[in-house]
Amino acid sequence: MTDLYPSRTKQIIDLYPSRIEKEEIINRIDKTVFSKEKVGTHSLSEEELQSYEKNGFILFPDLFSKEEVEKLKEELIRLSKDKTLQKNEEFIKEPNSNELRTIFNQHLFSKVFDKVSKDSRILDKVRQLLGSDVYIHHSRVNIKPAYKGKAFPWHSDFETWHTEDGLPNCRCLTAWIMLTDNTEFNGPLFLIKGSHKKYISCKGFTPDDNYKNSLRNQMYGVPSANAIEQIMKTGELTGAFGKAGTLVIHDGNVLHGSCDNMSPYSRTNSFFVYNSTQNRPVKPFGAKKNRAEFLCLKDFTPLK
Repeated sequence: MTDLYPSRTKQIIDLYPSRIEKEEIINRIDKTVFSKEKVGTHSLSEEELQSYEKNGFILFPDLFSKEEVEKLKEELIRLSKDKTLQKNEEFIKEPNSNELRTIFNQHLFSKVFDKVSKDSRILDKVRQLLGSDVYIHHSRVNIKPAYKGKAFPWHSDFETWHTEDGLPNCRCLTAWIMLTDNTEFNGPLFLIKGSHKKYISCKGFTPDDNYKNSLRNQMYGVPSANAIEQIMKTGELTGAFGKAGTLVIHDGNVLHGSCDNMSPYSRTNSFFVYNSTQNRPVKPFGAKKNRAEFLCLKDFTPLK
């Protein structure tokens, strides 16, 4: 596929400044759908492309079978019980307990997760939307244990990937599989329809090694209540509800967050962040240095 951006000089302009003195809301510069050309049997239809372009996300119920989901859940249990792996920086605990909150890069620790990250049911859609070959920027499993799973504040993933990882453009997205039912009760993901078309330049700065705290409790790169209210004037609040096996794809800039899980039912989802091979990271735009390498992988080999 051809590059949709002209070749860049060494001096790359910051199209999405953030972590600045005053919060601002600016228009998105990049496309949302980079190509409508089908790249495989599991590509999106014209109607699905229009829905993604308008809302910034799309759901595919029951895309993965119960048997496939059970295999992934069994593999997750194996990873979470591996005492050697638990010592790795990729294993993040809840802010107020020793409960496991996130496992990063499960596809590097497990052949089962690696295989599903390259599944054509996902990859055909992702390559079509980004209009290029893709690689994994990072992956993660978010676990919200019953009663104890804590919230994630409203945020744009791209704001962090841009300011702290150095992704120049919003030519990235997240595809994730529900490994348990996601209901209105167990801390599901909430999204604001259409919010991907605006970019919130957040007020503040990036502390050194911010990721060590932000992965447990994000405080920087978080929009103010006023900014959310402004976005909601043209947006619409919704929830990503579905049965285990549902696939969700959401744009890198769509605003989303989730509340505490106060229910007796755990909520677990497997996320894969795909970035265009034509959007490789450069020097961070809003931090003194890059985040840890496990958050910004450097294997740019196109996924097949």
